[in-house]
Amino acid sequence: MSKAAPIILVPGWWLGAWAWDEVAALLREVGHDVTPLTLPGLESADADRSTVTQSDHVAAIVDAVRAAPAPVVLAVHSGAGFTGYAASDRIPDGIAAMVYVDTGAGVGAPDAEFTAAEKPIPSPEELAANENLDGLTEEQLRIFRERAVPEPGGVLREGIELTNDARLDIPSTVVCTGYTSKEYKDAVEAGYDFVLGLRDLRHLEYVDLPTSHWVMWSKPRELAEVIGRVATEHAPGD
Repeated sequence: MSKAAPIILVPGWWLGAWAWDEVAALLREVGHDVTPLTLPGLESADADRSTVTQSDHVAAIVDAVRAAPAPVVLAVHSGAGFTGYAASDRIPDGIAAMVYVDTGAGVGAPDAEFTAAEKPIPSPEELAANENLDGLTEEQLRIFRERAVPEPGGVLREGIELTNDARLDIPSTVVCTGYTSKEYKDAVEAGYDFVLGLRDLRHLEYVDLPTSHWVMWSKPRELAEVIGRVATEHAPGD
């Protein structure tokens, strides 16, 4: 394949790099340079999460971007939309493009009123009531629940100040899975925090890929194709 931007994959809440295993393998099969991340406190159920903050998660992404051989495609899923957008503010020159996987460019704290030390994965009933599970198998949901790690409370409570308008020029793609692109645009218009940053981005596209919120499991090949296309379009020197 032709040259392409390196790819960094960031999972959403409760997940580690393992969540991207299938997508990462598909991307590597066609020659992409791929780095999935496990953010601080999500290494295992036994990890110390008591002092982990959103700033720590942003710093981990910034470090990964700086370690890459060229500006990267940064793909962030779900709750990591807040973290990834903040990272794009910190190091915009290191990011060739953003891919928001069933999420948006979050602004502020994900849940400023959250007071507990950590947020465990919701019960099966709560998850089914609040998230799109279309296309996920019972085995995938079982593995998810077995491997899920509570999200550090400090990540939910902290909002990151955004100061660098260069982030607004980063080409960005929203992959709409649990909700349609129209619903995402409606959420932006309504001013929801988790998509608020999309309002100001200057180069933005929406891709509809109807399936579960955890698209990396329900449609890994299709998601890999979108991320791979973006990485190819933003090859170093292009």
